[in-house]
Amino acid sequence: MTIVYEAKMENLFMSNAQTTNGEPKIDTGRSLSALTPKMLSHAAYVTHDVGATVEFYTGIMGMELASSVFDDRIPSTGDAFPYFHVFFRMGDGSTIAFFEAPGLPDPAPPSHPAYKIFDHIALQVDTVEEVQRWRAWLLQHGLELVGPTNHMNELLSIYFHDPNGVRLEITAPLDPHWNRHFDRAYHDLKLWLEAKESARREGRDISAALIDLIRRERSRYQAS
Repeated sequence: MTIVYEAKMENLFMSNAQTTNGEPKIDTGRSLSALTPKMLSHAAYVTHDVGATVEFYTGIMGMELASSVFDDRIPSTGDAFPYFHVFFRMGDGSTIAFFEAPGLPDPAPPSHPAYKIFDHIALQVDTVEEVQRWRAWLLQHGLELVGPTNHMNELLSIYFHDPNGVRLEITAPLDPHWNRHFDRAYHDLKLWLEAKESARREGRDISAALIDLIRRERSRYQAS
C-alpha cells in the first residue's frame, strides 16, 4: 500500500517551478486534465415552494429569472419525476437553479451538523463595502446573518439561508490573488494526504493526526 501511495503522490504533485506567466508548471498528461470549464453554468437545488424562491432571488438577491423548463421526465436519467426547473442569473452570467417536483418529501436530516455548514454556495461581490451594504439590506429584510467573517485575510463573508434552507455566502476578496495560490494549495494537499496515510499506517487516530497538522500549520495564517 505504501508503494502505491507514494506512486500516486509522485504523479499528483508537480514541481513548484513557474512558467513565465506565473502559472504553475502542470504535467497535463499525468496529473490534471487538459480541459478546464469556462465558468459555472448553474448549481441546482430542490425547492418545495417555487413562488417563494422566485420572490427571494429576484426581490432580495436582485437576480433575473432567466430561464425555465417544464417536463414530466428527467432528461439525463429518464426518471418519471414531473418538475418545474427555474434559473436565476447573476452578473457574470452564471446561474443558481431550483427544481420543484410535486409530492417530494422533505429531505432526511444530515448525519452530522457539519454538513449544513460546509454545504453552501458563495456569491462574490467586488468590495468589502459592498458586503456591508448586503449585510444592511438583508437585515432590513429580516434575515438572520452570520458575520462578517474574515477568512485568513483572504475573504470577508456573511452567511444566511434562502427559503429552502440553502446556505448562501456573500463574499469579497481581501487578497486579490486568493484563488491563485497554486503552490500553497498543492503543498497543503500533500501535507493533508501524508498525515492521513501516516496515521493509518501507524494505527493512530486520523482525526487527531489532522488536528495536530492544522494547529501546527495555521500559524502561517495568524502571522499574516
